[in-house]
Amino acid sequence: MTLEVRDLAYAYPDGTQALFGVDLRITRGERVALLGPNGAGKTTLVMHLNGILTAGHGTVRVAGLQVGKENLQEIRRRVGLVFQDPDDQLFMPTVREDVAFGPANMGVRGAELDHKVTDALTRVGMLDAIDRPPHHLSFGQRRRVAVATVLAMDPEILVLDEPSSNLDPASRRELAQILKNLDVTVLMVTHDLPYALELCERALILSDGVIAADGPTRDILADEPLLTAHRLELPFGFAIPSTGT
Repeated sequence: MTLEVRDLAYAYPDGTQALFGVDLRITRGERVALLGPNGAGKTTLVMHLNGILTAGHGTVRVAGLQVGKENLQEIRRRVGLVFQDPDDQLFMPTVREDVAFGPANMGVRGAELDHKVTDALTRVGMLDAIDRPPHHLSFGQRRRVAVATVLAMDPEILVLDEPSSNLDPASRRELAQILKNLDVTVLMVTHDLPYALELCERALILSDGVIAADGPTRDILADEPLLTAHRLELPFGFAIPSTGT
């Protein structure tokens, strides 16, 4: 299972060029952080991975399938996108119905559907909330349910847009533990550099619509001139732990 982006360029209808020729390859089981300043094109790139946007130039392939209209349903099953705002994903009266929505649309019914729902909620620690309305949950709980809605589709790649944003420290830590335990390929868009270091062994910097750096997360975050050049900063006082710890 490989995600491959080749020479991807994209301009919005108003003429704004967001991507200028992105090349990247992510193989099964990798956990990759996508870093970059605001306006770098990160969200635009992510929206190409499951066909929300389609390439102006270049190709995106998932397990050999080109992202396009003819493969869209299968691509969206394989590539699960978790938006920054969970309320963009939760719109049903109960958590159960939200998590069931995707698999039900794919034709899953009965006991199999029930199993997918309970399994996805168990994996994110939210089974107790199965019959609650999503809007009664805390922000951190809603984000976990949003992850469950994607996991219920059995994706091979989980794409997370700013997963730690607006979370209190406890929720941030709980989500990190959940993500560490998932057996899926992960691409995580984040400004939270310590979170990237904790969860992802590899990091990419997207800047001005191209991949400006690609390497071990530890090495990239230890390169202060590189971070400065691309308007990225570690929190004040944060030190990259030595390899021996």
